[in-house]
Formats: sequence, structure tokens, C-alpha cells
Amino acid sequence: MGQESFIYSFVARGTMILAEYTEFTGNFPSIAAQCLQKLPSSSNSKFTYNCDHHTFNFLVEDGFAYCVVAKDALSKQISIAFLERVKADFKKRYGGGKASTAIPKSLNKEFGPVMKEHMKYIVDHAEEIEKLIKVKAQVSEVKSIMLENIDKAIDRGENLAVLTDKTENLRSQAQEYKKQGTQVRRKLWYQNMKIKLVVLGILLLLVLVIWLSVCHGFNCTD
Repeated sequence: MGQESFIYSFVARGTMILAEYTEFTGNFPSIAAQCLQKLPSSSNSKFTYNCDHHTFNFLVEDGFAYCVVAKDALSKQISIAFLERVKADFKKRYGGGKASTAIPKSLNKEFGPVMKEHMKYIVDHAEEIEKLIKVKAQVSEVKSIMLENIDKAIDRGENLAVLTDKTENLRSQAQEYKKQGTQVRRKLWYQNMKIKLVVLGILLLLVLVIWLSVCHGFNCTD
């Protein structure tokens, strides 16, 4: 999976695009803008439109819309994971201030490169993210099933001991899925730290090489 899986992304306040990013030419921005005009303005939800082998994915929350255009081979869950990441970063940087007063596309220079980095991160860690999404879905499914079973048991008048056992089973399975999710997140953190350490090592090595070249050794005195 390459970074070209993501084609175009923007953040908008209402129907006003504040920041956008793409490395491709085409009519993706205009189609995405048309979709933006048709989104319900008052709802907090997720929407996906399909067009010409691409998906136009939207996350709408608190008057802001976050969009990414992706190839249809990329799962909707991965696109939504990207939008959630962009939303969190955008709100952290601009929430309650610049976001509410910025003019159209005035945040391109600041936030465009940030969206590019998030695209790269999601693509590089797509497998781990999909595993985490599956774990969360399993937790939700188990919880729904167990709660439904408990409701049915109450309707049948089963005794409290049986209900307690079912509740304990639900708690045990939820803890196991939570443990799996924690392990995936920890793996992602270690991978990021490893990359940072490698980059730092390379920079230090370059500094050392430059020092030795300029000073012809470790003693750099006139």
C-alpha cells in the first residue's frame, strides 16, 4: 500500500475549506467541494460517497468537516482512521481560536504538510490500525450480544447467579480485547520511537563527519 492510496484531503468550517492538501492533478477537489455542499450541516456523523473508483469520505463534527479522497481499494475504516487523526490534530492546534476565524484556505501552508504526514503514518501502519479496529469491533459486538442475553435472561426470570456469571464473562472478554488493543498501540509507539532514534543517529553521524572534515580531527583549534 503506497501513500498514493490517499489522493486529496481538506478541513472545512461549514462549507468553507480552511486547509487542503494533494499531490495530484484532477477534478477531485471540485467533486469533494460539491459533496461538501450537500452534507447535513447540523449532524455529527460520517459519510462516504463513491465516484469513479474512488471514495469521498467525510467526518462531520461540531460544524467542521474533515474529508479525504482515497482509492476504493483502501478500506473505509482506514480512511476514517485518517480523518479521526486529522480531526484530533486540527482541534489541538486551532480549536477554540484560529479555527473559528480563519479565512478560506488560509491554513494551507501550516496544516497542509501536517495532513501529508498523517497520510504517510496511516499508510505505513495500515495493518496495525486494521487490527486495532477489528479488536474494537469485537469488543462492541461481544458487549452488545452479552447485554442482549442479559435482557433476555431478565425477561425469562433467570436467577441472579446466572446473570452474575454472564456479566463476569463479558468483563473478562472485554479485558482481553483491551489487552490486545494496548499491545497494538504499544507496538506502534515502539516503531515510531525506533524511527526517531535512527533519524537522530544519522543526524549525529552527519554532524560528526562534518566536524572531522572541517577540523581535520577532533581538535578544532586555530
